[in-house]
Amino acid sequence: MEAAALTDPDRLWSAREILMRPSPVPAVAGVYGWHFKQAPHPHLAAGRLLYVGIAPRYMANRTSTQNLRKRVRYHYRGNAAGSTLRLSLGCLLRLELRRVGSGKRMTFGKAGEATLSQRMAENGRVCWIENAKPWTVESEFIARLDLPLNLDQNRHNAFHSHLKGLRAQARQRARELPISM
Repeated sequence: MEAAALTDPDRLWSAREILMRPSPVPAVAGVYGWHFKQAPHPHLAAGRLLYVGIAPRYMANRTSTQNLRKRVRYHYRGNAAGSTLRLSLGCLLRLELRRVGSGKRMTFGKAGEATLSQRMAENGRVCWIENAKPWTVESEFIARLDLPLNLDQNRHNAFHSHLKGLRAQARQRARELPISM
């Protein structure tokens, strides 16, 4: 089954490997899984699959322009406004979420995002499987696997309410702070 390629992969890839050119991540559709050498929270286990994502995403009769390479690289070097994984990890690490730009987007600011990128580079490892229609298996993976960092479709997970609460608190605090430049 495809899930085994994510839960017990033959190989996990580091940030250094993913961000090099050429990247080993194929520019195709698929599912990716994140493992962490050091767990981002004391109630989570280290060294196991904690999150899955897909690229592209199917939305209202169209698909996004993302692929595995773009998406995985973005998680390593992007920001919390464009990565729910980064948002969750930053909240678990108690980084300060701030409104930026026009005030609608929220990130951890330049310093916080740099800290998060460093932590992900040190601890995050990723694997992937190619799948032409990854949205067809995402729900099954979330339903069958213990994926504490996934929130969407994952209310049954024991960590869901804790993570959802942390993210809500961080957003509320960000709304109370001035917009960061």
